[in-house]
Amino acid sequence: MERSYNIGVLFADQSNNGLTHDYFAGILDSFKRTVEAKGYTLSFLNCCKEGVNRKTYLEQAKYRKYDGIVIACIEYDDAEVIELLHSGIPIVTIDQEIDNITAVKSDNIQGIKKLVHYLGEMGHKRIAYITGDDNTVTSIRLQSFLEACAEIGVEVPEEYIRSSEYRNMRKATYQTEQLLKLENPPSCILYSDDFAAIGGINVLRARGMEIPEDISVTGYDGINILSQYEPRLTTVRQNTVKIGQVAAEKLMECIENPGQAGTETVVVETELEKGRTVGRVYY
Repeated sequence: MERSYNIGVLFADQSNNGLTHDYFAGILDSFKRTVEAKGYTLSFLNCCKEGVNRKTYLEQAKYRKYDGIVIACIEYDDAEVIELLHSGIPIVTIDQEIDNITAVKSDNIQGIKKLVHYLGEMGHKRIAYITGDDNTVTSIRLQSFLEACAEIGVEVPEEYIRSSEYRNMRKATYQTEQLLKLENPPSCILYSDDFAAIGGINVLRARGMEIPEDISVTGYDGINILSQYEPRLTTVRQNTVKIGQVAAEKLMECIENPGQAGTETVVVETELEKGRTVGRVYY
């Protein structure tokens, strides 16, 4: 079949952060640069289901003659998404494993475990976790958090697990305040992402608390702009450049070698950045 050299992007951030979402923006930028270097162009599928005369995802893909599609941050149980996944069009997913589809994802399991083990090394036994949206990544991280706490001999009270949303400073602030009201508040709060951590830090400082002298804080993601923030945030850096590059390479393999390229899950390693927001505690 003659190729169009056009690749589709199906991206619908549940939190409505769009391409301001640093993690996915970094991945898509790397993906774009990698495929464009090989002569491909990118265009986004229309995710607004209220438009006039709107086509389904599969209808759009056929109309635009996509050679392949990368999918990130979408509801995978959506009927249109399921139809697209079973269409035979080469597809690569980001951070989501689907049968018979190649996936590229960040190592959320080891990312959280590295962070928790570091907290254990610093003497923390009262570790709280403010999680993100209810999705696969959050479930994996939460399970890994609980496993890692068990590995270092730390018990996690039910009230130490608080549900929030990614990049939502307001909700992170609220949940931080709830943790501080506990009879036995945590010595360290692990936030779902770096923006949420900054929201938490703001409320802690408003209460006159010093970080990390009075309480420790960690984020997750390793957002570049926050490398200038003081004190430098302890976080887990996700390698968005590599995730985007590998996703692009795997999709182009599927496109250029139909029937030969197998499906696989590629896990990209994370890096613990110790920063200066975690202090040592003694009991």
